Amino acid sequence: MYHTYFKRILDIISCLSLILIFFPIMIVIFILVWLKIGFPIFFHKRPGLNNKIFVLYKFKTLHDAPPGTPEKKRQSSLGDFLRKTGLDELPQLFNVIQNKMSLIGPRPLLVEYLDKYSVYEKKRHLVKPGITGLAQISPNKSGIKLWKKSIKLDLFYVSNVSFLLDIKILFETVKLVILKKKQYQDFNKFYE
Repeated sequence: MYHTYFKRILDIISCLSLILIFFPIMIVIFILVWLKIGFPIFFHKRPGLNNKIFVLYKFKTLHDAPPGTPEKKRQSSLGDFLRKTGLDELPQLFNVIQNKMSLIGPRPLLVEYLDKYSVYEKKRHLVKPGITGLAQISPNKSGIKLWKKSIKLDLFYVSNVSFLLDIKILFETVKLVILKKKQYQDFNKFYE
């Protein structure tokens, strides 16, 4: 019931509120990125619900350069700041309004990864991708392959979507952004 009806309503209300709150900051970022990096919005194709490809929006954080240029040479202090604070993700609020993404869900990975998923792993696309999700709030463990950990957490989310789980993820995301520390331990058992 929540996943079918109320999640979309909460996405719209939450994202419209966040757009209103962050709109002045988004305008400032847009201008700064235009002046220091180039055209401010980065467009990238990503797989969404049921593997349907959509265009993801982000603030650009790297300078344009010829193919093969190392990422290190394309970086800037502004881009690094936007990435570290998560402000580069703000345009994805419009992806949520367009119904291509949700506030909470598995992060949309690259299109070229589609061929690497097993049949079971492809189930991560049975829900809309999110701006944040379990993999983003869970602590990293040494010796664990990040890919497998992320996929397991995504699949756990797909099987257990609920209002309470979304609220937990949202709360931990806010804590992570403010405290800059991944502290959420509840989901360790799903990738150990």
